[in-house]
Amino acid sequence: MSAEAADREAATSSRPCTPPQTCWFEFLLEESLLEKHLRKPCPDPAPVQLIVQFLEQASKPSVNEQNQVQPPPDNKRNRILKLLALKVAAHLKWDLDVLEKSLSVPVLNMLLNELLCISKVPPGTKHVDMDLATLPPTTAMAILLYNRWAIRTIVQSSFPVKQAKPGPPQLSVMNQMQQEKELTENILKVLKEQASDSILVLEAALKLNKDLYVHTMRTLDLLAMEPGVVNGETESSTVGLKIKTEEMQCQVCYDLGAAYFQQGSTNPAAYENAREKFFRTKELIAEIGSLSLHCTIDEKRLAGYCQACDVLVPSSDSTSQQLTPYSQVHICLRSGNYQEVTKIFAEDNLTFSLPVQFRQSVLRELFQKAQQGNEALDEICFKVCACNTVRDILEGRAIGVQFNQLFLRPNKEKIDFLLEVCSRSINLEKASDSLKGNMAAFLKNVCLGLEDLQYVFMISSHELFITLLKDEERKLLVDQMRKRSPRVNLCIKPVTSFYDIPASASVNIGQLEHQLILSVDPWRIRQILIELHGMTSERQFWTVSNKWEIPSVYSGVILGIKDNLTRDLVYILMAKGLHCSTVKDFSHAKQLFAACLELVTEFSPKLRQVMLNEMLLLDIHTHEAGTGQSGERPPSDLISRVRGYLEMRLPDIPLRQVIAEECVAFMLNWRENEYLTLQVPAFLLQSNPYVKLGQLLAATCKELPGPKESRRTAKDLWEVVVQICSVSSQHKRGNDGRISLIKQRESTLGIMYRSELLSFIKKLREPLVLTIILSLFVKLHNVREDIVNDITAEHISIWPSSIPNLQSVDFEAVAITVKELVRYALSINPNNHSWLIIQADIYFATNQYSAALHYYLQAGAVCSDFFNKAVPPDVYTDQVIKRMIKCCSLLNCHTQVAILCQFLREIDYKTAFKSLQEQNSHDAMDSYYDYIWDVTILEYLTYLHHKRGETDKRQIAIKAIGQTELNASNPEEVLQLAAQRRKKKFLQAMAKLYF
Repeated sequence: MSAEAADREAATSSRPCTPPQTCWFEFLLEESLLEKHLRKPCPDPAPVQLIVQFLEQASKPSVNEQNQVQPPPDNKRNRILKLLALKVAAHLKWDLDVLEKSLSVPVLNMLLNELLCISKVPPGTKHVDMDLATLPPTTAMAILLYNRWAIRTIVQSSFPVKQAKPGPPQLSVMNQMQQEKELTENILKVLKEQASDSILVLEAALKLNKDLYVHTMRTLDLLAMEPGVVNGETESSTVGLKIKTEEMQCQVCYDLGAAYFQQGSTNPAAYENAREKFFRTKELIAEIGSLSLHCTIDEKRLAGYCQACDVLVPSSDSTSQQLTPYSQVHICLRSGNYQEVTKIFAEDNLTFSLPVQFRQSVLRELFQKAQQGNEALDEICFKVCACNTVRDILEGRAIGVQFNQLFLRPNKEKIDFLLEVCSRSINLEKASDSLKGNMAAFLKNVCLGLEDLQYVFMISSHELFITLLKDEERKLLVDQMRKRSPRVNLCIKPVTSFYDIPASASVNIGQLEHQLILSVDPWRIRQILIELHGMTSERQFWTVSNKWEIPSVYSGVILGIKDNLTRDLVYILMAKGLHCSTVKDFSHAKQLFAACLELVTEFSPKLRQVMLNEMLLLDIHTHEAGTGQSGERPPSDLISRVRGYLEMRLPDIPLRQVIAEECVAFMLNWRENEYLTLQVPAFLLQSNPYVKLGQLLAATCKELPGPKESRRTAKDLWEVVVQICSVSSQHKRGNDGRISLIKQRESTLGIMYRSELLSFIKKLREPLVLTIILSLFVKLHNVREDIVNDITAEHISIWPSSIPNLQSVDFEAVAITVKELVRYALSINPNNHSWLIIQADIYFATNQYSAALHYYLQAGAVCSDFFNKAVPPDVYTDQVIKRMIKCCSLLNCHTQVAILCQFLREIDYKTAFKSLQEQNSHDAMDSYYDYIWDVTILEYLTYLHHKRGETDKRQIAIKAIGQTELNASNPEEVLQLAAQRRKKKFLQAMAKLYF
């Protein structure tokens, strides 16, 4: 090392600290440390982030003395920044896959334009007019990189993009996003206008027969020197990163193929060009090998392109035998030869060459055509579905719902085809035991699901069935069938005359009842009930299944219907509709309720209103489970119907309590506070406790931003909840004549019971409403006299601080309620730091210190991007930090205690020193010293280890205190940055320990 270099290194090492991360580009610019930074295993910031920072700084407009915005100056600093950006891209070997993934279109456009400029491409000259063969290798490669990126960007822009969920509206961020969007659109417009030129440039590149070179960090350094030194060397064919001709052609062929394929939607002839380029790409990959350093092709995507081209543009010399299965299926679908499709699928069950997803997509296409009125396709849909089902069975997957639906009404033709497919789908001589077992189990299950015994014998007498199932298994199956139908004598071998034996009436009734239980089609249910009532008038068919349940408030009205058929139909339609709603099958529930509404409208206004109420509840559930989850407001019609229900005053209408709950919760969840506070009729507040509670919650939300003395509604809500959580006392006289006090019963003076209140709260999702309820119960919990550790919550100050009669409140029930509410709130939003702090305080109050630390850390993590940003001081207050300190102390993690003492606004040296004196610490002790930034604590550690004779630990403490960024002479912002960096690393280490 020269003396000058040694002086430079000494000067660097003596500096007080590393500059802040936000000034990395300045640091690298001044210190020339870029290469050293990029050689790190995980450089922070990452290379692509450096490119963005360098180019953003270089493109910043300047402001002159008249405050006029000027273009970025072409000075030495900006030229060096652009050069640094190019050097980072060279470090990434100009890999477009990496650059496109991490850089926006405007940034990458700027980077590649700088590459063209530094590679001596004359500005204003069309690339298509330049002869690549006569250009220097690095110049030609720069032109190829730019034009490859141009057509790749055009292709990428044609793909649908999933829109990111918008965050909280911030004007500056929205303006920046809008500017970037407009800039991207302008660049894409220019690229599309030049697309034909870019394709011609890349086609010309395929004719080159020489290796090319791309700039490296070294050649870019040479370019920064005097022109006399640069010329000659950078234009030499031996300088830069060598790209072999085959590697270059492989990448260009693939990108051209993608461009031609994208043009094929408007110009079908382009598919032929795409096919040629993709198959040439496959040949080149075979030549150079898939492990090439400079040629990265997504071979799975390439295979997909090739298969698509095979289907869209089959070779002219291929016969039907040479076509791939994809092409055969595509040709059959276009020509309407659907029977051939079933044959291809059946043959494919032996080879498994067609992906399951492709087969399912063909079935979906056929279903859509059948639903558009082509009834002839119903049979084809069953056959294709049967082929797919057999494929699923052979691969160990479950039978799909579609097959069960299509096989709901089996006939002889369907059974014959199913057996034919099963026979053609398995080679008994070569098939493995698992395949044979899967097929045997499928055939057994089909038999058990059939009700018509003649179809059972068709399967059980088939050669495949007899081959796959042993005698014992066949006998066991026969026994099962005999138990199911005791009147019929089953035998293993088929009886030819059996098909002519009519089933008994009891068998037919049993079959119809079984279908009645399974069906969710209102028309089919009606037909089955008509058939059943035609067979017997003695049965009440609404009792067939014990799973059919309707609310008790409705059963009296429905079972009072005189006509037996109508009574059974109304009862079953409603029971099935309620069941479908419970399992979230809302489409079938709506069909069933609509059919029931149409039926009862003819004879019962009371039941008509009942069905309208149930359909309202169903529509609420449908919205909440569907578009409501993404934040989309409900339609105004639904809100009006909810208001109409709440204001309904029809006498003698049976009402379910849950509908009132759901309606009020719906209004609160969608912030209809104006209606609940100002427009609710007065009679509703007296008659409906949920409306009363909803009105108090809505009014409290509205008054929350106001001054404390104006929050009258909050006090009213407090009194209502206190009354609900109160208990009444009973006096009982014993045998000895003494009177004893028994406290056991929930007070009947409240507007509802505590369990009803909890059930209602668990229907709410609006964060502010949940926060208010939580803070109310937390305050009520803290009011007890024997409380040791208060629980903190947002908006806790709006509630009264005392209760006149403490003995009347059931505080045990309040504590249980707080825990249940926090658990529910976190299930709605597990990233709400306020709720996480409440959960942590609960664990702290119940001496569960490890769990408390978990939630304190989680609260900090969710609001600081896992501690990559500073935790807001209103989250990690001094009280929270002190509780974390106590948790660590009681867990015998004393070094963690000392580190956390630094987080307080005023460092608690007394606690820190006392904890460091402990010798039975359960944490990592000296390995935590790197997280201490307070020099006083580090000096005390040095003294303590010296006093104990712990030389190794003393050296670790000395090393920690000797770090230049902790030098007391450093600027304040440097010391704060050092503290913040250690806070981040310590909290992340704690999170890994307790999460």
